[in-house]
Amino acid sequence: MIRTFLAVVAVLTPVLAAAENGVTADKIVLGQAAVFSGPAAQLGIQMRNGIRSYFDYVNSKGGVHGRKLELVSEDDQYESKIAPLASKKLIEEHKVFALLGYVGTPTGVAHLPVVTQAKVPLVGMFTGAEVLRVPFNRYVFHVRASYYDETEKIVEQVVSTGGRKISVFYQNDAYGEAGRKGTELALEKRKMKIHSSGTVERNTVAVQAAAKAIHASQPDAVVMVSAYTSIAAFVREMQKLGSGATFYNVSFVGSKALADALGKDGVGVAISQVVPFPWGTAVPVVKEYQQLAKKAGHADYNFSALEGFLCAKVMVEGLRRAGRNPTREGLVEALEKMDADMGGFFISYSPKNRAGSKFVDLTIISRDGKFLR
Repeated sequence: MIRTFLAVVAVLTPVLAAAENGVTADKIVLGQAAVFSGPAAQLGIQMRNGIRSYFDYVNSKGGVHGRKLELVSEDDQYESKIAPLASKKLIEEHKVFALLGYVGTPTGVAHLPVVTQAKVPLVGMFTGAEVLRVPFNRYVFHVRASYYDETEKIVEQVVSTGGRKISVFYQNDAYGEAGRKGTELALEKRKMKIHSSGTVERNTVAVQAAAKAIHASQPDAVVMVSAYTSIAAFVREMQKLGSGATFYNVSFVGSKALADALGKDGVGVAISQVVPFPWGTAVPVVKEYQQLAKKAGHADYNFSALEGFLCAKVMVEGLRRAGRNPTREGLVEALEKMDADMGGFFISYSPKNRAGSKFVDLTIISRDGKFLR
């Protein structure tokens, strides 16, 4: 009788383990919907490179509780109309267990209803917009600081060096508005107002009107909230007009992509960062990233890939804590109890908090296209 019972348990165990979508006896399938084509493509590509670098390492060590990690990616083209379809495909066709490494605010806003309705955990969105953080969403875990944190740091820096006239150049969508609002709030704290502003449409480089309007106001500094192609065009246009302003970007711009796009015109352009310096040696997780990225064939270290790497580390730690037979709800519960040192980068969640980090640093592009802190 006992033997019969044990035999039945042995037969049923793999079935129970595979009861949740995306989980089999030897594999966990995870999904990423991000931009992999068009003028913002490097953001998604580098995030994916960072994720894969860590997943490759974890798989080489036997995976998580004996299951290898498989990443499936869908291109949302950084277009909000396409985004929901990409998430639906991951959830309904690829039947992924969980999601990570999404990119963008306008697309994020379009993805979330699909993700939330399906109750699929999403770890790490390459965006700091408040609209994706408030109201609280049980299934979304942020790995980076918010745009409000970033713009506060930028305004603090400008004011501390004597700047008073702070303008904003921003993408005409939810992402741009998040950065504009963050700048406004940071200035209001100091009893100041946005000096002037101009916009650009997403996935375009029609920046002439914005540059002309902002330059005419003679700002001390311009906070820029757009993707790297339009930012590069705007900076060049401002330089052509003879602007003496200093230029600041929030992290979403894609630092390496911006430096490459600007070339010699990028010297002195500043960027706020929400992950540690990817070329440093003092922070343990950065050294780990460098080693594993190089092993995976991605030795072009950059902030976006390091962010993807950190998202992957958080996901893997959550999966480990979720146990040998993970469920989506079990992963959510494991993540919301997490208070962990990822190697000098700290992540802390709770049942009421999904903002894992408030880390913000400032960097500038140097003469050789590299970055200085």
